[in-house]
Amino acid sequence: MNSDVCRGFINIDEGQIHYRTYGSENNPPLVMLHGSPLSAFAIESLIISMGKYFKVYAPDTIGNGDSCAQGTFPVTIEYLADAMLRAMSKLNLSNFYLYGFHTGGNIGIEAAIKNPKMVKKLIIDGLGLYDEDYKKKLIKNQAPEIQPDHEGTQFLKAWHLIRDGKIFWPWWNRTNDGSRGLGLPSEIDLHNEVMELLKSITTYHHNYRAALDYNKKPRLKLIKIPVLVMASENDILLPFLDEATKLIPGGQSAICGDPKTEIGREKTVEISRKFFLST
Repeated sequence: MNSDVCRGFINIDEGQIHYRTYGSENNPPLVMLHGSPLSAFAIESLIISMGKYFKVYAPDTIGNGDSCAQGTFPVTIEYLADAMLRAMSKLNLSNFYLYGFHTGGNIGIEAAIKNPKMVKKLIIDGLGLYDEDYKKKLIKNQAPEIQPDHEGTQFLKAWHLIRDGKIFWPWWNRTNDGSRGLGLPSEIDLHNEVMELLKSITTYHHNYRAALDYNKKPRLKLIKIPVLVMASENDILLPFLDEATKLIPGGQSAICGDPKTEIGREKTVEISRKFFLST
């Protein structure tokens, strides 16, 4: 956790939304949305890199991290987008750039459709277009409902979900075919990510399942603002890059950098800066 990143809470109808912010007030506003199953903690290094050019606001999606639980069930991407926009309105952000990673990108799609005056431009970093059979498998297995118990099994379940997600895709496909070949992060980084999941252990699965079940293809065609779809070479969603881009009117695409490395983050920032700030 970087001490230079400021943190705060915003009150909405459901409770409090936690957010991180970084960068000069003189920079244009950029809202950054994290992926599942964690929080904005997972993109903190990229938040800092983006903060060189933007005033960044990065909320924990409602039901994730330190934000309050969702208030409407079943949870949909439309609901998550609405909650995010309500929270950003409370920060007096009436017009901003939007970056979304994986689940955050899905939320960005709905936010752009719902309020194109509020969202100026959108970057979707990783977008999956799974066939129906594979979607059903993911919905069934990828985001299990985990409840605390007296045996403390929630700790072990959270550990394996995060750790095995670094090694395999999907995390429960513990086979040679499922191996990502990327290895593990440091012990402390892995610990910190598990702790973020534990904060929302009883609510995280609603958002993850909403993203997996989200019918993106018809929604992508409705976006009326400039959109850049990108993915890194290590991203499990890279194979869908071209297909997703073609579904978006005027959509653009790019190969961004590995978010785990400083060089990779700088590449992502440069691509993002050029897209957002071009006229």
